[in-house]
Amino acid sequence: MIDYELLEYLEGFITPQRKARFLKILEDRTNYITVAIEDVYQMHNTSAVIRSCDVFGIQQAHLIEGKFGKRLDKHIAMGAQQWVDLNRYNSTTDCIETLRNKGYNIVATTPHGENASLSNFKFEGKTALFFGTEKEGLSKEVLDQADALLKIPMVGFTESLNISVSAAIILHTLSGQMRKENVDWKLSEKEKLEIRMDWTKKSVRSLEDVLGRYYGTK
Repeated sequence: MIDYELLEYLEGFITPQRKARFLKILEDRTNYITVAIEDVYQMHNTSAVIRSCDVFGIQQAHLIEGKFGKRLDKHIAMGAQQWVDLNRYNSTTDCIETLRNKGYNIVATTPHGENASLSNFKFEGKTALFFGTEKEGLSKEVLDQADALLKIPMVGFTESLNISVSAAIILHTLSGQMRKENVDWKLSEKEKLEIRMDWTKKSVRSLEDVLGRYYGTK
């Protein structure tokens, strides 16, 4: 439940320009597409994918960190981790189960096997794009449970791209395609308000003191 009075109070501590920017960006945000990153070792790769999520309007990312722990570098993410909702998991099983319960189709990105080319991809509903490790790619668990496989067409000797590059290409292509299709990709009003509250809190200096004055505890 959003406290509208609190939101209005906190927005008094940010500039009108920043508030307007939040409202504008929220109109282009989506949860129709989401991203899951499975046990990526190189910290800069995870961070770059989160940055791409922000750039292309993807509001949520799911980080599976069972093997290597937290792999996010805020300097490489360039602050994107403040604006993209990060969901963390200790296992691939938990991540897949959570996304399925939220109604997502699991789409595994891999250059191998008989899979759909990016240029021919068709949305079958809410889509969770899974990206794997730099060397081995996605786990067998993801590949076995995927509703669809997806690859970027390549014509050179090298058969794969860096994960952050792959994510950027796929998100650019599919987010653009999504916005042209007759699908309900926008955030709900409830989602917008929740995110607006979160972003506003992150933008207020000395938030604890400000909240203390609002609730009368300081």
